[in-house]
Amino acid sequence: MNKDLKRNLMYQYLMLLVIAATAGHQGWRTLFNNFAVDDVGINGFQVGVIQSVREIPGFLALFVVYLLLVIKEHRLSTIAVLFVGIGVALTGFFPSFWGLIFTTLLMSVGFHYFETTNKSLTLQYFSLNQSPIVFAKQKSWTAMANIGMGALIFIGAQFISVQTSFVFIGSAVFCVGIIAFFLNPVEKDIPLQNKGMVLRKKYWLFYVLNFLSGARRQVFVVFAVFMMVEKYHYTVKDIAILFVINNIITYFISPYIAKGINRLGERKMLSMEYFSLIFVFLGYAWIDNAWIVAALYIIDHIFFGFSMGINTYFQKTGDSKDIAPSMAVGFTINHISAVVIPVLGGLLWMIDKQIPFIAGSFVSIISLGFVQLMKTKKQLIKE
Repeated sequence: MNKDLKRNLMYQYLMLLVIAATAGHQGWRTLFNNFAVDDVGINGFQVGVIQSVREIPGFLALFVVYLLLVIKEHRLSTIAVLFVGIGVALTGFFPSFWGLIFTTLLMSVGFHYFETTNKSLTLQYFSLNQSPIVFAKQKSWTAMANIGMGALIFIGAQFISVQTSFVFIGSAVFCVGIIAFFLNPVEKDIPLQNKGMVLRKKYWLFYVLNFLSGARRQVFVVFAVFMMVEKYHYTVKDIAILFVINNIITYFISPYIAKGINRLGERKMLSMEYFSLIFVFLGYAWIDNAWIVAALYIIDHIFFGFSMGINTYFQKTGDSKDIAPSMAVGFTINHISAVVIPVLGGLLWMIDKQIPFIAGSFVSIISLGFVQLMKTKKQLIKE
């Protein structure tokens, strides 16, 4: 199966773009908190506002279905990656609260629209057993790219400014996008996708799980790292090392997550994730030790990979012609909570830093309950 995948043009195309987009985003994430705190001097509430703005394009991912009326989906993926590169490259030139909002929005439009089309194309072009493997391969190789990114930032921090780092990273991503723009990986026998917005009652569980996943993700992405910088005074090098460790683990563990989904089914894998996260978030809230918090962040990152099960479950239960519009709708629903939570969490953070993490544990409990409504692997086979 692996040899067939490697020869697949869409596999090669998506892998190239995934590496570029996620490496650029990872570089931005690694540098952002320290740039925001040390160079710009923003507070917890302002971080929450910026992170909410970052999620607005995800909330507007629904417009992908209308862009697809005039732009081919694989081309839209490439254009999105170009936006990631431009947004990252410009970040260091706008060292102010409003400047960060502008460049964050630009980068985020590209990243979120690429994420939407990548999920859609992966589910369209690969079989039920292949798609978890493809998602896992994407995570593994982007992990390696992110490790390289972390190493470059770690070394570069001694010689170049944060502004220059943003320029180098963004320019590299932009160049990859230009190369991909001249490639054509399309296959003609892929089912035509329904045009426009698709909302169906039978997909309600997919929508709910996406909403809850967005809420869980924001606590992880926004407040866990910000806590490390503000409370425990992690430096750029410290954050870079932590990201490198996370990505080394991701590289090796992602194939096992895919095997787990194929063998055990999405319900069991997602149940393990949400049950474990209840205690991870409570650990963030109550454990006052920089080393243990870092360990919790690594554990949190491992379980983050399990979320691919939400999309592979849709592939097994949904109409193949609904994949593209449904991925856009699911991504939008995922970001309803993502737009609200950073601002609300930022306000709660100012009251008590424990509150966002306690809320995260409640979200995990609710998610665990809804996951039990998924059909088991045996039920899917019978159908």
